[in-house]
Parts: sequence; structure tokens; C-alpha cells
Amino acid sequence: MRKIILPIGMVMLAVLMFGLVIRLASERVEVVELHTPSESEEQVVTRLWIVDHEGLQYLRSAPEASGWFARLQTNKEIRLTRKDITQCYTTRLRRDKDAQINALMQAKYTWGDSLIGALFGGREGSIPIELHPCLPRPSTAT
Repeated sequence: MRKIILPIGMVMLAVLMFGLVIRLASERVEVVELHTPSESEEQVVTRLWIVDHEGLQYLRSAPEASGWFARLQTNKEIRLTRKDITQCYTTRLRRDKDAQINALMQAKYTWGDSLIGALFGGREGSIPIELHPCLPRPSTAT
């Protein structure tokens, strides 16, 4: 019985350690929360990395569609929480800036960006998403 339990325990420990390393890699530097509505209008929160470049903020999506990226594309406006402040943004895909944004992400998130990229696919073809603050809505007060 001991011969079975020891290998199972080692596998479980390895899985736990792998999970901890992934969590550390993805959460140890700044993480923002993207708020997008689902098809049922329920708000879905996704934790993402962010960088600043030339006065604008950028997210990055893998080339294959993810749920948050699909929701982002189907909504004119999204909400993003950064440093406990939630603001409204419109988005613009900036494929022309992929090399710049990838380099900034690598510089900011260092080994975490390298590890996540190696485990879940490289950064080739990633899509930078430029965030623009929503314009104030006209007042309806008379």
C-alpha cells in the first residue's frame, strides 16, 4: 500500500507546486480586472496584465479567441479596474504594435511572461488592445 501512496503523493505535490509557480508567475506584478458583460448581461471579471505606452494603456490577447477577448469585441465599451479605480474605456486592436507591446510586457513581467508564453503558446500573433477613456456622456438635465 505504501508503494502506491508515495508516488500518488509525489504527483499531487508536483501538481500543487506547478499551480503555485503559475500563480506566482501571473500574479506577482500588476494585474488589472477587465469587466465585460456575458450574453446574459452578467458581468464577467477577467484578471489581465497591462502596460503603458505613449500615454495609453494596453492589454494583450492570444491570437486564438478567448472568452474575454470575444466579449470585449462585442461591446462598444468595457470597464477596467486598475489600482482600485474602475473606469470606462473603448478599445482598438493595434496589431501594428505587437512587437512594442510584447517587448513592454516582457520587460514588466519578466520571467512570468516567458514562462506563461512557453507553457501556453508563444507571443507570436498576439493582439495588442489599446484602451481609450470613454467620452463623457452629454447631460440630460434641463
